[in-house]
Amino acid sequence: MATFIGDYTCKVDAKGRVTLPSAFKKQMPAAAMDKFVVKKDIFEKCLVLFPMDEWDRQNSIIRSRINPYNKEHSRFLRGFYKGTAEIVLDASNRILVPRRLLDLVGIDNEVVLAGQDGKIEIWSRQKYDEQAGEADNFALLAEKIMGDADGNI
Repeated sequence: MATFIGDYTCKVDAKGRVTLPSAFKKQMPAAAMDKFVVKKDIFEKCLVLFPMDEWDRQNSIIRSRINPYNKEHSRFLRGFYKGTAEIVLDASNRILVPRRLLDLVGIDNEVVLAGQDGKIEIWSRQKYDEQAGEADNFALLAEKIMGDADGNI
């Protein structure tokens, strides 16, 4: 499983292709296939790019907690899988993100790819800059979630 770190500003071409930064490519295990699943994030107005092994891991977690014969669970599954797309890294290290997904989160010609552990978030540059400007809120959140008596995070 990969751990993606860093954030990179990238251009989106007219066809919706984005070049995967070489740093992210290097952070992927050698055995990883160049297949991904992209979907809208559950909480934020961004897309999430899962390498296939992480997508499989997420599905295993969901399957362990879901009863497909429960109406609420079924509704969750429908929402979770809505708009997902499988994409492949081409020979030029580009991914083709479906236009419908780009439009859904307001992405036009510039994105930020931000590593977040086993996945990569895809943000419109403007939205990413807006949420990144909330440093005070992040500090409070970090203190709430990670703070301990020694002040170590």
